[in-house]
Amino acid sequence: MLWIKAFHILFVISWFAGLFYLPRIFVNLAMENDVATTERLLLMARKLYRFMTVLAIPALALGLYLWLVIGIGKGPGNGWMHAKLTCVLLLIGYHHACGSLLKKFEKGMNQRSHFWFRWFNEVPVILLLIVLIMVVVKPF
Repeated sequence: MLWIKAFHILFVISWFAGLFYLPRIFVNLAMENDVATTERLLLMARKLYRFMTVLAIPALALGLYLWLVIGIGKGPGNGWMHAKLTCVLLLIGYHHACGSLLKKFEKGMNQRSHFWFRWFNEVPVILLLIVLIMVVVKPF
């Protein structure tokens, strides 16, 4: 079980690296007017999105294994797991929102400012904070 936990944590950290960095690329794309620079940033964003999707799959699969097979967070007195899973669902939604935003940039249809993307970039930080508190402190 400890090996599964270790790899779950590794893949979660790796996935979050992408969730943190991709919106930073969006900030730069929203400010950029040079075609060559825009193309370079789009290439970086596409590769990062694919890579972070690949990392999210084992992170989620191992987390489900720990919960459903090993039984971590099951049973009474594990309300923290429900809060954590809610955050995980929101993170999956955020991941997909990043994919939608990337498609808009690729089509030249982005309507949002770099300022909006700076705030958008804070969402995974807040969700990670909640998840960490749920898992470590288990407040309910």
